[in-house]
Amino acid sequence: MEPLKRRRSNTRARLLEGALEVFAERGFHGASVEDICERAGFTRGAFYSNFGSKDELVLALFQATTDRLLEQIEALLPELANQPGTLLDAVLGLLDETAPDQRQWHLISAEFTLHALRDAEAAEALKKQRAMFRESLTKLVEQITETSGLELSVPAEQFVRLVIAVHEGSRAQSLLEPDDVPSGSLEHTFLPMVLEAVSRPSR
Repeated sequence: MEPLKRRRSNTRARLLEGALEVFAERGFHGASVEDICERAGFTRGAFYSNFGSKDELVLALFQATTDRLLEQIEALLPELANQPGTLLDAVLGLLDETAPDQRQWHLISAEFTLHALRDAEAAEALKKQRAMFRESLTKLVEQITETSGLELSVPAEQFVRLVIAVHEGSRAQSLLEPDDVPSGSLEHTFLPMVLEAVSRPSR
């Protein structure tokens, strides 16, 4: 990579990191471009040479998360596909690993989703990001079930949507009530029951 491109990539990465911290502390609407630049150690000019708006920056955060997920799936798929029974562990593990700081990620994800519900342009962009996220997980589910000799009685994408819904709902409860709802407890208790109900050996 050329030095200029490398510097631009580093600047972008530091702005994304700083933005995630500021958004988690002050909220999407409460955080200003100046706040993000100060945290990252850059000027407004550096911000606007990389992002057109705060919306674009948040979508870049989601894109970076999706990119990490795709890389992890590509690396893990050959191993996971040959291990029956790893389907849920693989999917849930990837969901957790793509967002190391669950509290930070939940705050910005929930708030930007609310923003998107009020803003048609943000909604369209967020839907595209989430579609990419689901497509990568759906690919994982389809390949593991096929290799494990299973077939689903529901579309794989619908199963993935349910897993994400349970995971996100469980995360919200765990952050509010960590003693009563330990992280991952609802998913690992109930999703195996769902998988058993919607899967059967291939004919």
